[in-house]
Amino acid sequence: MDTVQTSKATTIIVNAREKQWDEKKISFEEVVRLAYDPVPSGPMVEITVTYRKGEHGKQGTLTAKETVKVHEGMVFNVVVTDKS
Repeated sequence: MDTVQTSKATTIIVNAREKQWDEKKISFEEVVRLAYDPVPSGPMVEITVTYRKGEHGKQGTLTAKETVKVHEGMVFNVVVTDKS
């Protein structure tokens, strides 16, 4: 009998809401989409993504086009500001 392995979803927290993530890494753009639907846009919009509780306690800032390895219980904060 063949057994099928399924990947276990990882629970992450995005702007204080639990989310399930099936991939090993997550990008800046993916975190923003989890936080906001629709994603805010415009010439004066600035989005900042910070994270904590990463692998080995890692924390930092995620910028556009970057990815980070996802860890169970990882916390992401996505803040949208107007540059005016």
